[in-house]
Amino acid sequence: MFAVSLGDDGAQLRPLEIWQAAEFLAHMDRARGHVDPWIPFAAAATDLDSARALLQRYADKQAADTGRIYGIWLDGTLVGGVMFRIFEAESGNCEIGCWLEPAGAGRGLVTRASRKLIDWAVDVRGMHRVEWIPSAANTRSVAVAKRLGMTRDGVLREAYPYRGERHDQEIWSVLAAEWRAGRDEGAAR
Repeated sequence: MFAVSLGDDGAQLRPLEIWQAAEFLAHMDRARGHVDPWIPFAAAATDLDSARALLQRYADKQAADTGRIYGIWLDGTLVGGVMFRIFEAESGNCEIGCWLEPAGAGRGLVTRASRKLIDWAVDVRGMHRVEWIPSAANTRSVAVAKRLGMTRDGVLREAYPYRGERHDQEIWSVLAAEWRAGRDEGAAR
């Protein structure tokens, strides 16, 4: 297994795999209240069988080269994660998603982990466009898109039904050339 350092605070990005279902479920139990207002991700893992099933879906996606999931560990504890929710190698488009429990909030973990995913998607896999699609009301997720240097492409009004309510979704993206230019500019400073 591999781990990628996310900085001096000991945070690591690692693959999240089926054998970690119990750890993932415990994390989802801690994250549920923080995640559920925006997406049904935590609601999809409410017991060990459903946690395994969610991780199996991503293992299947990885095997088909259509998605991947990674956990963010802080001091040896799973506190969040990032994923390629959609990964379309042929078209060169992908979408990154994220989640976090309160213990990981406010540390820049999602931003740092997302940078690693975008670097890999652009530099290794040759992706052309990386998207970020948060609920318009999820100000923390919108702030991550801004920190990543993404451009707001628009809003899909009332596009996402969740918990009996329709939510606006913002579409944010960064193109490979923009990502490289922004990264190179930051390195030159």
